[in-house]
Amino acid sequence: QIQLVESGGGSVQPGGSLNLSCSVSGSVLTPNAGAWYRQAPGKEREFVGRLAMSGTPIYSDAVKGRFTISSDHTKNMIYLQMNNLKPEDTAVYFCNAVLRGDYGWGDYWGQGTRVTISS
Repeated sequence: QIQLVESGGGSVQPGGSLNLSCSVSGSVLTPNAGAWYRQAPGKEREFVGRLAMSGTPIYSDAVKGRFTISSDHTKNMIYLQMNNLKPEDTAVYFCNAVLRGDYGWGDYWGQGTRVTISS
């Protein structure tokens, strides 16, 4: 059974940092695979960033220059380093990856970890 489990969320003040982790089990995380999305209260889920085969991650304009996505495929982990956090970054953050399961490739999501930015 393939599972993605996020951790590292919490509450910090504006300007602070958090490092989110996503542990993948039940499948092998390939290099440059993985993405992060977020859903703020009352809003739709939105793209945050993803790793790319080119080696250069892609980010939304809202987080570019502040967030860094990375992975360690040897540990089956995806990370999101978030710096200079703003109140508008408050959301539930979800990791996402395309993984190979028993019946082929599929799109998998974690359950989310909550991030609250407040003074």
